[in-house]
Amino acid sequence: MTAGIAALDVPLARVETAAILLEAAARTNSPSDRIAYRLDGWLVTHPDAPISTEADYPNWTPGGVR
Repeated sequence: MTAGIAALDVPLARVETAAILLEAAARTNSPSDRIAYRLDGWLVTHPDAPISTEADYPNWTPGGVR
């Protein structure tokens, strides 16, 4: 089964933002920046992607101290 053309219809701002992030990834010399830009680009184009929340890690604290 294939998705209809309506599934490809996304807001122009989302496409422009993804393009900017992919261009930034191509221009940087830092491997970690490249990964971050590409991940950001993916998240912009997949707004329904599951992400973690505080409820997913109830006992975790940055630095290990509460």
